Amino acid sequence: MKALIADNKVIEIAETEFEVNSNWQWVDCDNSITTRHTYEDGTFTAPTTVEKTFAQKRIEEYPSIGDQLDMQYWDAVNGTTTWKDAIAQVKADNPKPE
Repeated sequence: MKALIADNKVIEIAETEFEVNSNWQWVDCDNSITTRHTYEDGTFTAPTTVEKTFAQKRIEEYPSIGDQLDMQYWDAVNGTTTWKDAIAQVKADNPKPE
């Protein structure tokens, strides 16, 4: 496999080289390299993981709007607190920073 490098970033992965801008270069790589890697001084570097904000975590964990509406309906019918409990749990699991 070949990685095409431009400005220290992997911009393409290909099985064979093709003609490119003279400022770019082809480098041999293995199948683990992706276009999210960087390349400098002969070394590929994997992308760093960015920590999600509390808000992003909450958005991913909240039930869908449809599920929330269903919970609210059945809470009203049955006198339960399923919806409030579910939302409170997401907030407790992902507290807002002070």
